[in-house]
Amino acid sequence: MRQDVLLRGFPPSARTVVVLVVEDDDLVRLMATDLLEDEGFTVVEAATADAAWAILKARDDIAILFTDIEMPGSMNGLDLASRVAAHWPKIRLVITSGRVRLSNQAVPDQGTFVRKPYRSSQLLRAFGCA
Repeated sequence: MRQDVLLRGFPPSARTVVVLVVEDDDLVRLMATDLLEDEGFTVVEAATADAAWAILKARDDIAILFTDIEMPGSMNGLDLASRVAAHWPKIRLVITSGRVRLSNQAVPDQGTFVRKPYRSSQLLRAFGCA
């Protein structure tokens, strides 16, 4: 059974919250992963939306999807987020991009958009930590 996650203000036990970070740029993915792990999140990584989809189908503990929009493969991050919203509505969505601008209202399932380049504080605020 998938864990319930508060949409804002994760409890101090954030260490139990699993985040799937989907980013094709290795350095950007590493930086996001390090930041989230430093905040106590457990992070699973994927370099493409296709790889992320396979992870999501294989695991039942993903609580948050943090994905870039533009990446190689059969779907982009926005397509992935839409599919996740349809299949796993309890997964919180945080979407990022340096080229595409979205309002939070345009993010599927009442998710959050964070524009690149983002500051640590902006990303953590999107996760309800700051």
